[in-house]
Amino acid sequence: MDFQAGILQDGSPMESLEKQLICPICLEMFSKPVVILPCQHNLCRKCANDVFQAANPYWPSRGSVISGGRFRCPSCRHEVLLDRHGVYGLQRNLLVENIIDIYKQECSSRPLKKGEHPMCKEHEDERINIYCVTCEVPTCSMCKVFGAHKDCEVAPLQTVFQGQKTELNNCISMLVAGNDRIQTIISQLEDSCRSTEENSEVAKRELCARFDALAAVLEEKKAELLQRITHEQGDKTGFVQGLISRYKEQLEKSSRLVETAIQAMEETGGAAFLMQGDTALLSLPRIVEASKGGRLEKIERGYESMDAFSVSLDHLTEAVRALDFEPAEEDEEYFDGEEEEAEE
Repeated sequence: MDFQAGILQDGSPMESLEKQLICPICLEMFSKPVVILPCQHNLCRKCANDVFQAANPYWPSRGSVISGGRFRCPSCRHEVLLDRHGVYGLQRNLLVENIIDIYKQECSSRPLKKGEHPMCKEHEDERINIYCVTCEVPTCSMCKVFGAHKDCEVAPLQTVFQGQKTELNNCISMLVAGNDRIQTIISQLEDSCRSTEENSEVAKRELCARFDALAAVLEEKKAELLQRITHEQGDKTGFVQGLISRYKEQLEKSSRLVETAIQAMEETGGAAFLMQGDTALLSLPRIVEASKGGRLEKIERGYESMDAFSVSLDHLTEAVRALDFEPAEEDEEYFDGEEEEAEE
């Protein structure tokens, strides 16, 4: 920016106007032609082209037939899409250009006042007009001839000023392009995060479905084995209940025989007693046979045991505990590579 713009007093309307005419890239007053972006912010065409080239390093020179590129507005980060003409396809802001012309004419018509140019602290009447390259500080001609910088290398102040401004402008362009790349990486990482969450939900649903299917198989098998145990229980208890009924019948017959025999024992007459003993009911062979408990069937020792229906699930428990996710193909190749390196 021309130092003459600083002749206005702080807080004046012209100074406020000057701040509105500063390019956000080069930090200088807009230079012709001024382009207006779709977001309504303004840039010097050169600055806009520098930002565009930094964001699109492989975009060919003007005139080539190719689809346009894109870059972000340095003021609001709005994405600007360009056609095949690149920056030259943007519309010029003639209003801002006219305002700049009027502003510069107003500034040039004002006379310079003493003290408005930076003065040397060692030589109060001397302006700072050269740059000491050795000490990297601005100074005056008297300091170079007679003062502290007489043995130093110096350069024109305006030359150093333009060089550093150009370098700063290039750095700003690189920073803007770097910010675009960082924003792209952030977007990619956010997409990756969302994809990871979605894939995790799918994997969880699949895992739950497979475990539910396994649980259903176990429930089905459990029901089958329980049915077999119930069937065996029915067979054994039915057989034992039949024996109990038969033994009860035998006990009832034996009890009646005992009662009849006791009544016979009460008979005092020999003839009458012998006559009763000769009956079929009190025949001695029958009593002897009844006293032996009959020839009913008995159950074997351990008949009530159900040990034959014991099931060992230790191997299944170990198999379930050993369940793990199957490694992907690339993981297997990676592990194989590590084993080969270890063998070497």
